[in-house]
Amino acid sequence: MKNILNYLIILIFFTLFSNKLFAHETEVVEKIEVQGNYTNGVGTSDAASQGSVNAKLIETRPLQRPGEVLEFVPGVIITQHSGEGKANQYFLRGFNLDHGTDFATFVAGMPVNMPTHAHGQGYSDLNFLIPELVSRVDYKKGPYYADTGDFASAGAANILYANALKRGVAELTLGKNNYLRALLAASPDMYSGHLLYGLEAVHNDGPWQNPSKLKKLNSVLRYSQGTLDNGYAFTGMAYGSQWNSTDQIPLRAVQDGSLNRFGTIDSTDGGETSRYSFSFEQKSQRENGVFAFNTYAIKYQLNLFSNFTYFLDDPINGDQFEQADSRVIYGLNTSRSWFGKIGDMESINKIGLQLRHDHIDNVALYNSVARQRTKLTRADAVKQTSLGVYVENVLQWNDKLRSIIGLRADKYRFNVQSDRAENSGKADESLVSPKFSVAAGPWAKTEIFVNIGNGFHSNDARGATITLEPKTLQPVDKVNPLVKSRGSELGVRSDIIPNLQTSLSLWQLNLDSELLFVGDAGTTEASRPSKRQGVEWTAHYTPYKWLLMDLHLSGSKARFTDNDSAGNLIPGAIDKVASAGITIDKLNNYFGSLQLRYFGPRALIEDGSKNSKPTTMMNLRGGYQFTPKWKASIDVFNLLNSRASDIDYFYSSQLKNETTPVDDIHFHPVEPRNMRFSLIGNF
Repeated sequence: MKNILNYLIILIFFTLFSNKLFAHETEVVEKIEVQGNYTNGVGTSDAASQGSVNAKLIETRPLQRPGEVLEFVPGVIITQHSGEGKANQYFLRGFNLDHGTDFATFVAGMPVNMPTHAHGQGYSDLNFLIPELVSRVDYKKGPYYADTGDFASAGAANILYANALKRGVAELTLGKNNYLRALLAASPDMYSGHLLYGLEAVHNDGPWQNPSKLKKLNSVLRYSQGTLDNGYAFTGMAYGSQWNSTDQIPLRAVQDGSLNRFGTIDSTDGGETSRYSFSFEQKSQRENGVFAFNTYAIKYQLNLFSNFTYFLDDPINGDQFEQADSRVIYGLNTSRSWFGKIGDMESINKIGLQLRHDHIDNVALYNSVARQRTKLTRADAVKQTSLGVYVENVLQWNDKLRSIIGLRADKYRFNVQSDRAENSGKADESLVSPKFSVAAGPWAKTEIFVNIGNGFHSNDARGATITLEPKTLQPVDKVNPLVKSRGSELGVRSDIIPNLQTSLSLWQLNLDSELLFVGDAGTTEASRPSKRQGVEWTAHYTPYKWLLMDLHLSGSKARFTDNDSAGNLIPGAIDKVASAGITIDKLNNYFGSLQLRYFGPRALIEDGSKNSKPTTMMNLRGGYQFTPKWKASIDVFNLLNSRASDIDYFYSSQLKNETTPVDDIHFHPVEPRNMRFSLIGNF
């Protein structure tokens, strides 16, 4: 840690000194956008590796789940393998990201990913999100950005809530399978600012033979003055839900007719969760730079009941288990940037600090029967603190060349108090991550960029102190608390053709290991070093202000880099993704979109002998504005009624009528074609 601090002291001194020495007090230098975005009339600003999407575009497309807001990030796929109250499954750039391990997500300045979580490291539950309140989604891909740390190796998304809505909205949505959603949101003026409120209630049974009975209540209260880029806001959120789960099911049972495609093995699976938060955000435009600050407190709870192997471990009572998580999170994120000059070259220098503490009262794993605890596997109280400090320098060398150099240092401390003394302990680790980017151009409205950088994801704190496997009591090895990643990228972006924005990138990413804490078993699972590489192409065409046509294609190759007789394919790693859409915005009072999403087959085991099938989905929205205050829309999900899988796994399980375990594909089907009708009033 001493060496890290020395590096940072030198860089901070240089940052401050260069501003004092070279800055011109009387001159305000316009902010330099290192990654350069291209904005069109429909509301998207986009490159293959970095961009923004605003509320105007989000409003025109159907969302089956709140987390699908992230599918506006090119190449991201959102699926589900369990009940609707559980965090989604994420895919991007050759990753099966599980529930968020290598993709960092933020909402209203607060982190969503949960380290040392009962179900999975980096668990990212976006079910508390209200899409109508989203002002903008800023996304980044790769470990090239000094202001993103843990979980951001594949990418990061910052979902910003609006300070004020143009008009209040009252919305009622009805759909098949007892789907009901009611929303009320507005932002009246108050004391020179705005008081934004949003109230949401959702019920859904889904197409499952065991109805989901999802019940969700959600609320947001936000007071702000100024704008997102120059103002402040206080935000309170409260969310709670409960549901039944239809988890993945064995293919063999569907093929022999003993189980319906939308059936379940254990009808008592499900869960309940809650999230309460309060945050303060401030961003101030100063004469010579920008000051940003936010702080937050989050209270979170989850009780999740699952059964993935059925009667493999317990032929009498079944294999259901409960994962429990209860915690309070405190944190802050602040930065200061200065505009200035070094000689004749325009420059921005930035210093940032990020602090987070997770006080986990209980993170536990139990055996259960019909949601009743029968045996404790492991229970822990964990205190986890992380500190990140970073510096950046942006330099405009001339009108055709600019660079960004950054350095990030992270320090982690873990304190685990386990029910078994042998697994208690303390650990800490530090990591330095250099970053470098350069952009050349534009020439003929075309720019070339290169990104290089290191990143990381943290491992579960329990894996850093474990010595005995909780079920077998066999000795196990501890894992490194922080796993390093190294990435590089070469790309080009252009809007040389009128109304067409296009971007192409070639990228690669290496991980030292993919060690993860397995919440389903209460222990660590050692994995192997890996390498991912791929290509992405994104295009947006707006021949008219009311029409957007977009296309995204990506291909990736994911491999373990050591030699193993089991094979080198990474199970679940996504390789091919395609999305295409047509969006109409206010054409003679009509609006809507048609969206196609494809993600290709994936190896389910290392030797590639078992693979998932590709999944193709098409969603449709059509709507009409009757009056300035009233409109209606119809959403059709899975328009082609595809019989595909949301996700597939390959592992051993045992059904009630089986005497031995069976290796099989287990899948969660996409929902069949269904429609939702919405009536929206503005006031």
